[in-house]
Amino acid sequence: MHLVCLDLEGVLVPEIWIAFSEATGIPELRRTTRDEPDYDKLMRFRLSLLKERGLRLQDIQRVIGTMDPLPGAIEFVQALREQTQLIILSDTFEEFARPLMAKLGYPTLFCNSLVVAPDGTVTDYRLRQQNGKREAVRALKSINMQVFAAGDSYNDLAMIREAHRGCLFRAPEAIRTSCEDLPCVDSHSDLLKEIERFLATEWI
Repeated sequence: MHLVCLDLEGVLVPEIWIAFSEATGIPELRRTTRDEPDYDKLMRFRLSLLKERGLRLQDIQRVIGTMDPLPGAIEFVQALREQTQLIILSDTFEEFARPLMAKLGYPTLFCNSLVVAPDGTVTDYRLRQQNGKREAVRALKSINMQVFAAGDSYNDLAMIREAHRGCLFRAPEAIRTSCEDLPCVDSHSDLLKEIERFLATEWI
């Protein structure tokens, strides 16, 4: 049985932290996993900035409420789910993702969670598990699923390489250059074609 695992931000929806950076005028919050391979370092930096500026979860959620999926993403998800199963593997947080999942038709999402004080201050974050994207693909393979994976960031590389087949999607030049063995597509229509070729493959 085939199954597709996709990253969320940068593939189906805009980068949440970039949108929040633009809304708050804090350019330092534009830094994402497309720029920083060390996720814990990135998150500690973000949490420090939020504390320094007195920003709370509700401030981030207010911005997320104004966001929509990337152009073509809703149609892409619909076309994909007509052909196979989809799981979104993301390093975002359930406190962020709910309104965006509604706009995408509620696909299955595996992500992380935040530690939030009663006043809305974000004090920490909790990973679902270490290397969660790679481990999810590995677990799916262990129950004889044939897995395709795609994403755009450093934290997607392990799941793409663990999958039976995969590709980069609109990845920045630094990642493309360092991962020349991985195909890269730049549109949802081309991503769907890559997946359809995978679905047509006979697996033993």
